[in-house]
Amino acid sequence: MSRLPLPIALALALAAAGCGEPRPDDVPVVASAIGGEAEAANPSREPLEFPEAVFLYATAQGLVRFDSNGQIVAGLAERWIVIDEGRSFIFRLRDAEWPDGSEVTAQQVVRALRRATASNSRNPLAPYLEVVDEIVEMTPRVIEVRLRRSRPDLLQLFAQPEMAIVRPQTLGGTGPFRVEEDEQSGVLLRPAIDSERIAEEGYEGPGPAEFVQLHGERAALALARFAARKSDLVLGGTFVDWPLVGAAGIAPANIRFDPALGLFGLAVVEQDGFLAEPENRAAVAMAIDRDAIVQRVLPERTPVTTLLPEQLDSSAAPAMPQWAALTLEERRARARARVSVWRQEAEVDSVRLRVALPEGPGATMLWAHLAADLRSIGIEGERVAMRADADLRLIDAVAPYDSARWFLVTACRLCSEDAELAAEAARDAPTLQNRAQRIAEADALLSAEHIFIPIAQPLRWSIVALRLDAWQRNSRAWHPLDQLRNDSE
Repeated sequence: MSRLPLPIALALALAAAGCGEPRPDDVPVVASAIGGEAEAANPSREPLEFPEAVFLYATAQGLVRFDSNGQIVAGLAERWIVIDEGRSFIFRLRDAEWPDGSEVTAQQVVRALRRATASNSRNPLAPYLEVVDEIVEMTPRVIEVRLRRSRPDLLQLFAQPEMAIVRPQTLGGTGPFRVEEDEQSGVLLRPAIDSERIAEEGYEGPGPAEFVQLHGERAALALARFAARKSDLVLGGTFVDWPLVGAAGIAPANIRFDPALGLFGLAVVEQDGFLAEPENRAAVAMAIDRDAIVQRVLPERTPVTTLLPEQLDSSAAPAMPQWAALTLEERRARARARVSVWRQEAEVDSVRLRVALPEGPGATMLWAHLAADLRSIGIEGERVAMRADADLRLIDAVAPYDSARWFLVTACRLCSEDAELAAEAARDAPTLQNRAQRIAEADALLSAEHIFIPIAQPLRWSIVALRLDAWQRNSRAWHPLDQLRNDSE
């Protein structure tokens, strides 16, 4: 008999002993973000871990933000206009305060945005913001972001956690929460109330239910806390930890899936040997039983054979591989024949591929399928760690904005010079029509090269208490902590 992870077993024992009473409705929301510590971090120096991103979004904001539906709403900017055929965004800042009560100025916001978009910035969004020509202060309350070319998706990038405006010395932001306490058991966050509201006669401050206690922790601990009725929310679930949800006995009514758009598949990261030829990479793509993987590893997701999930801003529908209409048996027959021919030509006894996957029970289930799929066409697979040398490496990422170019750049780890040039041409296109044509060309090239092997759309799940009635599923798979309850205002 397999054993449950200790934290989950403990939580179930607590619930069985009568210690798991439903949480009352007038207490702080307790939320867990799966990963490491929920703490302050500078996105311009290193990529954010998921709990760091949740903490940053709770304590700081950019010019704009995402609401619970994943739509753009006002952040530090109370309003904005777009002029000059989409090449100029002018933002008017609202009255805002830093945690010490001092006023946020346009000059400070300009400096923060320049740091994030600088050529030497390590912000993961910086490569997608090369279109920014200059950022200037027009008045103490107005800034302009000038672009080299029109980019309708700019606001989606500016709404990401990585674009939150913080003071570099303290990493403090403008809310929507302030850090009330930083305890060993998590971080207690209180709503950021401006000085004017505090001065209102009769105002007694935010109620207990408006506070959030945030934990950054492993999935097993987060699920254990929820199963024992000690928390209201678990965020950041992926396929890696999905099997633990069933082991924890989470009620179906509390399990929520996001319709996330992104990439879930294998990137070719080594082109020596068998993977040097597109026909061989196609053989690997044809071997994969996507339906079986989705059914057992990626619930609520859709199998895919194309790089782009939909047309997006391309001038053509997603490029389909030539083998897409074949049955799995027909695909594997062709793939086996190709492997056999290559072995004879290369005069080798076997083909072996290293596949880099993360740790976790879901990844182990995925590996069981991939190993069997490769073996079905005469290839032996070897599972290696994500940072180890590999031939194929899993990409599991949600797209930060609605452009096909993100998919092209993210998938193009070792694409040909022609494909790279096509992706660069899309970036530098002078018009949106020309950009769409270049994206379609790059998509067709990458599809023909089989440099990325799509499997499905990424799995993103949350565990949500019924009292969090404002939680909404969305394609961003992003859920601001200040938009969880309809009565939280």
